[in-house]
Amino acid sequence: MVKRFIKRYVPEHQDLKEQTYLRLFGSRLHDPNLWHLNRRSVAGALGVGMFVAFIPLPGQAIIAAAAAIALRINLPLAVATIFITNPLTIPPFFYATYRLGAWLLGIPHRPFEIELSLSWLWHETGLIWLPLLVGSLTTGVVLGLLVYGSVRLLWRISVIRRRRSRPLKNPKTGINI
Repeated sequence: MVKRFIKRYVPEHQDLKEQTYLRLFGSRLHDPNLWHLNRRSVAGALGVGMFVAFIPLPGQAIIAAAAAIALRINLPLAVATIFITNPLTIPPFFYATYRLGAWLLGIPHRPFEIELSLSWLWHETGLIWLPLLVGSLTTGVVLGLLVYGSVRLLWRISVIRRRRSRPLKNPKTGINI
């Protein structure tokens, strides 16, 4: 059931191989493990994707693809999961991770007013980078592990339920009881 649900929404591997940002991985994209949908591969891809989504850097798709190739987990899911952070969700997510990082470091968070200038951006970045990085990495690790464990558990429960719903067979005749 989980596998069929995922297959419906995951793009074909031929479509992904043609993406410009993935071409730099070359022949490594032909590894069949990058395209399998099994419990390990799906859970790993979603966990890695969730972790990478909270890294406050551009190029998250390339980072997720490289991690998927290195760990031999499902590439399309790892790349698709990073889009949980998108232009609509990045401001509240990164503000929350900044606040978490400031709290973890014992730094009082600074209220600030947004000014659309390059000098303001450089100045503020210099002040908030450490709490933002600490909060983002902490959030990414915690959510990545939570998603990984949840997917593994839910997949296992799905397999157990499917097995229990099968009709029993007589061991001598092989006929359903």
